[in-house]
Amino acid sequence: MRRLLRKPVRLVPLGFLVVILIGTGLLMLPWATSEQRYTSFETALFTSTSAVSVTGMAVTDTPNYWNGFGLAMITVLTQLGGLGILTGASLVILAVSRQLGLRNRLLVQAETAEFGLGDLRRLLLRIAATVFVTEALMAAVVGARLWLVYDYALGRAIWSGVFHSIQAFNNGGFTLYSDGLVAFARDPWVTLPLCVGAIIGGLGFPALFEATREWRRPARWAVATKLTVWGSLVLIAVGFGYLLLAEWGNPYTIGTYDVPGKVLSTFGQIALSRTGGFDLINVARLTEESYPMFVGLMFIGGGSASTAGGIKVSTFFLLGFAIWAELRGEPDTTVGHRRVASASQRQALTVALLSVALVTAGTVGLIALTAHVRFYAALFEVTSAFSTTGLTVGLTQQLPPSGQYVLIALMYIGRVGPLTLGSAIALNTRRRLYRYPEEQPIVG
Repeated sequence: MRRLLRKPVRLVPLGFLVVILIGTGLLMLPWATSEQRYTSFETALFTSTSAVSVTGMAVTDTPNYWNGFGLAMITVLTQLGGLGILTGASLVILAVSRQLGLRNRLLVQAETAEFGLGDLRRLLLRIAATVFVTEALMAAVVGARLWLVYDYALGRAIWSGVFHSIQAFNNGGFTLYSDGLVAFARDPWVTLPLCVGAIIGGLGFPALFEATREWRRPARWAVATKLTVWGSLVLIAVGFGYLLLAEWGNPYTIGTYDVPGKVLSTFGQIALSRTGGFDLINVARLTEESYPMFVGLMFIGGGSASTAGGIKVSTFFLLGFAIWAELRGEPDTTVGHRRVASASQRQALTVALLSVALVTAGTVGLIALTAHVRFYAALFEVTSAFSTTGLTVGLTQQLPPSGQYVLIALMYIGRVGPLTLGSAIALNTRRRLYRYPEEQPIVG
């Protein structure tokens, strides 16, 4: 245990695993389902993993299968997964004892590595305020809209607003409607608050805090903040334009909407597709050319130290800058007049290649375990699970238990992070005191 506490990064995978198993046990109980029956271990494990990893994929009809207790458990697991198990535990300790020991600070630093130990108390308070204030505002707007316009009972409107706000901010994808949020795709009072919440939660606390603090002087932002904020805007803009053109005339998605409806539903789907996981249009009826774009956006994901998954925006654009520097013959990779450390470039390459390998292996495994599955459908589901997005083309509920276990593993790995998981398994802090002679092998 003493060795484990010296390496707090090892507790991140363990913490998520423990909460997933506790959630599995609770969801197996008969009073968690509408029909008061025991849930199979596979279904409960899949749902718990999906909630804790803030994915939102489901093998059941969520609003009809689970009752109030089951849905409340999914909400709690999503909130814990979004905040980070270790960060949430430290928030409780802070509230009770008003102080944190060095050991607990180290545990939280494993989850929020962008901040130093001296800033931990202030960081935790700002995280808590940001999360709960944002979720409360979203819940108030959405709940009021459902109550005043859609004639929901007040209690039902509040519950729906709270549930979907927590799911949106934490980039989960569970909904209280069997067809997702398609019915609200053209309602800006429902769509836009959820999109804003998903974008804020997907930026990551380090980038969000610095961007809001230095909003008048973006040139002074750190490289990670610049890559995350500007990269997210680029991805949203490119994805919006691409999807709008690809689906403009598709009668099964946005083809029958008027122009404002097309614009709003397309923007909302793109804002929620990178890791949010809500369906504002029928994803299973997209045109063929739309699927590669969705796969790409899901794979990239959101910001570092955020509720989002994927390889992260900063990783993707850092590799882009490294490729551009190599093509130009530059000796260094620079972003915003700052030279990027070679160690960061190696980490970005490691994350990207490990992620490609995991998605490839998962796709091959899913095809091998499932009869008559199309390649694009398997790739879409695997990418969605690994990136903790939660979008589906309808394949997940048709999978055999073996296929579900593949997605469970990918959701867990995708939330913990390939590099974090690898570090937790094979952490090596030894510092080599010598260097070998350099050689340049032929590449290409």
